[in-house]
Amino acid sequence: MNLPTKITMLRIILLPIIIFFYLATFVPFGKLYALILFIICILTDFFDGYLARKLNMTTTLGAFLDAIADKIVNLSMLVLVLCLGSASQIVGVLSFIIILCRELTISALRQLAASKNVIIKADMLGKIKTTIQFLTIALFILSAFLIESFSLTATFKSILDATCYTMLGLSVAITIVSGVNYLVQNRHVFRS
Repeated sequence: MNLPTKITMLRIILLPIIIFFYLATFVPFGKLYALILFIICILTDFFDGYLARKLNMTTTLGAFLDAIADKIVNLSMLVLVLCLGSASQIVGVLSFIIILCRELTISALRQLAASKNVIIKADMLGKIKTTIQFLTIALFILSAFLIESFSLTATFKSILDATCYTMLGLSVAITIVSGVNYLVQNRHVFRS
């Protein structure tokens, strides 16, 4: 296992620690620690790919684990911040379902393509989608930390909520566009 792959594995290892700090209300500033660790997670996502390309260490295992790590971290954290956090339950659950459906559909597409010896690599829209999802999650964690730790004015809380929901809307929109783009670009895979 090379260095970029070890960095990818770090992302998976950090996830339970992030979840612990997010949920541990008995830990002072727990959500701040969760945010800091989540930002480290985001940075490892960019750093492992950069290192793999720079040092010519790209491997099939590394690409596989990178995609899996992204899905595990994003989906786990989305459940946490949208369904258990301050987000509206209906909006949070619907957003999560849309994002989950896209991830499962594209994973199935990749599996079908692999059965035909076709490799579907991540495209720019997919990378933008992942980045926006990371930023949305980080914003929701920050919001939860601020609400839990400080007495916010109603106006500031409203602005914070509006910003979170705007990012969530953008995240869901780019998720849909990215999913449709993958399906259209790779429609040849569905032919017998």
